[in-house]
Amino acid sequence: MLYRAHAKINLVLDVAGTRPDGYHELETIMQTVTLCDLLEITPASEIELHVTGAELPAGPGNLAYQAADLLRSRTGYPGGARIKLLKRIPPAAGLAGGSADAAAVLRGLNEVWDLGLPLDELASLGAVLGSDVPFCLHGGTALARGRGEIITPLPDLPPLGVVLVKPSFGVSTAEIYRRYDAMGGAFRADCRGMLAALDRGDLGGVLACMGNALEPVTMSLFPEIGAIKNLLAAAGARGVLMSGSGPTVFGIFSNYAEAERAAGVVGGDGELWVAATVFCGRLTAR
Repeated sequence: MLYRAHAKINLVLDVAGTRPDGYHELETIMQTVTLCDLLEITPASEIELHVTGAELPAGPGNLAYQAADLLRSRTGYPGGARIKLLKRIPPAAGLAGGSADAAAVLRGLNEVWDLGLPLDELASLGAVLGSDVPFCLHGGTALARGRGEIITPLPDLPPLGVVLVKPSFGVSTAEIYRRYDAMGGAFRADCRGMLAALDRGDLGGVLACMGNALEPVTMSLFPEIGAIKNLLAAAGARGVLMSGSGPTVFGIFSNYAEAERAAGVVGGDGELWVAATVFCGRLTAR
């Protein structure tokens, strides 16, 4: 059985403070895009993970493996699975690649093992693995609150084109949040404004409200992010923002054809990882 693990972007990411459990209180509106990793899952006696496309661990250090192990232990399923993971989403990019893989494993094994668990139960398990996993199980356009595990589906946005641009370095999410706290949480983003624009069906308002409270922090460490934003704006993007804690920057275009054209312009020198993709709606089982 073949399953897709879709990347996400944050249209808004606001940090509302630190929780008693040490996590940050978030309000973020996330959007699934069609860029995805591919997972082939077949029944087996034990859990096996094989990774191609990136230098990543293939055992307990990988979220995909952790998802299979957690689901088996929580349900008491007596068998295992052979999971072949083809990475297309770059690691440490702010695109939830690892969380998307874990979500796809939970969805896939729920079907392959014939467990019949509802989505809400899978999402509760996913929250144990990582804050982005519940959203990656739902997909589409959604508000995530708490540490990211409280999901409220929102009306799907139209299939806008997206150009994703990642520089050669990765970013430590923990370090970015630490520096955000050290700066006194000075940066905020207008999540409520975007929710109001979504409710009105005002696409221009949605684009105008895009914001990421972590972007100034990451950009202060890596000014390359500002340069990438300028490249995307010059290529005609209707909105430009960093996703998650970075370092990937995305530009929004009216459709996939425009995004593909812009990707060719931005990635012309070959020094950046660049991909054209498009918004997609709520996820089905596959």
